Amino acid sequence: MHIGLIGCGNMGGGMGAQLLANGRSLTCYDPNPDTRAKMAELGADIAASPTALARVADIIILSLPKASVVDAVMRDMLPDIQDGAIVLDTSTSEPVTSQAMAKLGDAQGFSFVDGPVSGGPTAANSGTMTMLLGGSLDAIARLRPTLEILTAKTVTVGGSGAGHAAKIANNMLCAANLVLVGEAVRLGKAAGVDPEYLLEGINAGSGRSGVSEVNFPKWVLNDAFDSGFTMGLMRKDVGLALDLAKASDVDISGFSGIADIWLNASRDVPNSADFNEIVKFDGKEAQDV
Repeated sequence: MHIGLIGCGNMGGGMGAQLLANGRSLTCYDPNPDTRAKMAELGADIAASPTALARVADIIILSLPKASVVDAVMRDMLPDIQDGAIVLDTSTSEPVTSQAMAKLGDAQGFSFVDGPVSGGPTAANSGTMTMLLGGSLDAIARLRPTLEILTAKTVTVGGSGAGHAAKIANNMLCAANLVLVGEAVRLGKAAGVDPEYLLEGINAGSGRSGVSEVNFPKWVLNDAFDSGFTMGLMRKDVGLALDLAKASDVDISGFSGIADIWLNASRDVPNSADFNEIVKFDGKEAQDV
């Protein structure tokens, strides 16, 4: 079973390193020559193009920045994807794109599975990511040996596109919780409560979340702000949630104010900043949290 990996940056590179460390045969493609060189040093074969990679891979893993890039890469290599191959898209993409790619796969004899991931570069490098899977149960079963290397947990959430829909919903909640926990900490400080004690109380109660339990102690309270996930990436995901809600005719008015903070009000926080830095924004300017 030969695995191909397209997109070998922070997340893809971590996945590739895990596959190589576990003895898997891997061919990589990335447009960045420095990234290609790094993967070659780890022992991967390097393809000249996505089409060349598709000709030799039984499993093709995509780790790409957005749906339009997924669509472009897939259509470029479509004639060269082997019969019976599986394409696993770990990008944060859009359900409609996954569904379209799955239909192309059905017509051409390959399977397309959406499997967006959580955990950031640290989890990718340690094989402890969480992956939300959408697609054919048979294809997911065939992917299982590879998934066991890359992830600590997988959840199959439905058919094609379901994985990406679930990921958008998850990141929507993460974006909201970062803003709200930041406000709660500022409120507590104003009332004389130390942030660490406040969070200990919140995490013992019904207000706890992944943000209060992980993000604040790991990246915020210590001013580390080095999670590996940027403001620009979360802004993209916030936009995906708004787009999906509009396309689905679903009212998410409770989220719209928080989306405005991410997309407009906090625009002085650069896209390159760590996404946890949104907690410094109080509606007017950055504050200490």
